[in-house]
Amino acid sequence: MGVTIKTTADGRSLTIIGNAIYLEGVKEADFLDPIIYHPNREKILEVMPDATHMAGRVPLTWEQALAANAALKEARIAYETSDQGIAERMRRSQNKAMTARD
Repeated sequence: MGVTIKTTADGRSLTIIGNAIYLEGVKEADFLDPIIYHPNREKILEVMPDATHMAGRVPLTWEQALAANAALKEARIAYETSDQGIAERMRRSQNKAMTARD
């Protein structure tokens, strides 16, 4: 169930489930952040010098970030082309049209 990206040093698994990133079954993030924008990048790079991205509080290497991004993209495409995703887009469009008239 989901795509496991990595196992942390303390044994927890970072997994892509649907459109989000989960750490041991608890939602961690919706997207990856490049480490260069992280406010604590110096400390993170001291601990994990090959980190390039962050998934919430979890640093990822380039390869792990690529795998996570691919899994997120695949899940988002699957959702957007599903009946539920199409219905959600229609609902948002209708709401936007209704608020534009007011």
